Amino acid sequence: MKHDFPRKVSIVEVGPRDGLQNEAVILSTEDKIDLVNQLANAGLKRIETGSFVSPRWVPQMADSADVFAGIVRHPGVVYSALTPNLQGLEAAINAKADEVAVFASASESFSRKNINCSISESLARFKPVLAEAKNVGIKVRGYVSCVLGCPYEGYVDPVSVASVTAELISMGCYEVSLGDTTGVGTPLATGNLIEKVTGVVPVNMLAAHFHDTYGQALTNLVIALQHGITTIDSSVAGLGGCPYANGAEGNVATEDVVYMLAGMGIETGVNLEAVIAAGKTISQKLERQPSSRVSREWVSHAV
Repeated sequence: MKHDFPRKVSIVEVGPRDGLQNEAVILSTEDKIDLVNQLANAGLKRIETGSFVSPRWVPQMADSADVFAGIVRHPGVVYSALTPNLQGLEAAINAKADEVAVFASASESFSRKNINCSISESLARFKPVLAEAKNVGIKVRGYVSCVLGCPYEGYVDPVSVASVTAELISMGCYEVSLGDTTGVGTPLATGNLIEKVTGVVPVNMLAAHFHDTYGQALTNLVIALQHGITTIDSSVAGLGGCPYANGAEGNVATEDVVYMLAGMGIETGVNLEAVIAAGKTISQKLERQPSSRVSREWVSHAV
């Protein structure tokens, strides 16, 4: 097991898409645009801005094209979108998304609940998306969900995760994000998973995406860093969850991740106070408190 930590980590801010899609309060387009702009101003260089899926399934994302049209584009910032099919890819291209993402599952049951098809069928659906993306010169990121547990099946074999990850890479994804959708992962399981996946995929093509349902996300991220992963997905204010996994709470909060990495001497390029401010603003609009512990304690330090 590796014990060295990287000098720099790339944070993928997923709040505007993965975070907001499971929030009960439907935000205005202007509020979403403001959130993305605040996150870019805070120094985040990779922002998942929207999703081009059926508004019947994810109504919060129905105005993603308008969000892309309204944001202030910062040089060097990648604004991405989730695209499950060719129609979604076309919409993302028209919206001038810088890159797109496809999503698969390591669990057969979750795949059928989430996108109404098997794992192999879902991967087959993505092939034309990746082919067309290559034709137009747009990069594709992959997501694998339920890598450490499934709400329907429980245990998920790391060999299955490694297989799906390798398939996404072979199809043309430049990076695959390993998602602990239900947040059940623990440190030893996380280490074992990464060791299995890096047996078939280079570690520099992997990202860590942890939910904090059981309070394990930061601990698991440390393990991921020790194993050589240098890209972390996080969500401002800990927004979100998964609409197809009951009990799956929000992603690990960007504020908490940035605070932890700063304390470890790891560079992110992100202004912590600016992210805290963005998290508080969006939380107020969602009529909730930030899930970030750092955000909640920051007020007491500032008084």
